[in-house]
Amino acid sequence: MSRILVVAAHPDDEVLGCGGTLARHATAGDDVHVLIVTEGATSRDDMRDPTGRGDEMRALRAAAAAAAHALSIQAPRFGGLPDNRLDSLPLLDVVKLVEKVVAEVGPEIVYTHCGVDLNIDHQRVSQAVLTACRPQPGATVRRILAYETQSSTEWSASGVFRPTVYVDIAAYLPAKMRALQAYAAEMRAFPHARSLEAIEALARWRGASAGMMAAEAFELMRECQV
Repeated sequence: MSRILVVAAHPDDEVLGCGGTLARHATAGDDVHVLIVTEGATSRDDMRDPTGRGDEMRALRAAAAAAAHALSIQAPRFGGLPDNRLDSLPLLDVVKLVEKVVAEVGPEIVYTHCGVDLNIDHQRVSQAVLTACRPQPGATVRRILAYETQSSTEWSASGVFRPTVYVDIAAYLPAKMRALQAYAAEMRAFPHARSLEAIEALARWRGASAGMMAAEAFELMRECQV
């Protein structure tokens, strides 16, 4: 059994980026944990108002729990940091949150955002994970993989997602789609990139790129073999 940790910026990123892979880990008997760093709602306000968005934040947490159930993984932890405002915080604040969960879980494999995503929270979370999981003596993390997040990764002009690892999710794509249906309020109508049709199309394309029926693709950010 392996211990797995996903560090996602917002509710739904964990499913968009690696939902099928998480369902595959769960079926293999791995211990899968998720940290969602921000509250995911207050970016809609000119001035952040967590109290005014309380109902929305509770709905997002319920959706995240339902999505985790669809993938047969543990319900997520929530960091509660400000949505789409992580660049307003010292990076150290985000690093310490990730370090705390890494210490609790002791993961061997960590999944997180691609560092060149358009979304600033994705960029900051990627930086924080690389820092929190730096290879020190006694560290448990052996592999860090970056996932793509539709309607963010492909819109970046600062870099390109270059997948180097493909995971066969043909048997787990239905579970991923069920998990995304739990996030119905976050989904959009086709041809938006964050539509169910577009997400399935990407899974089919990533699969075809590697001789599979469906896949999720990752960039290998760091690997330490012992």
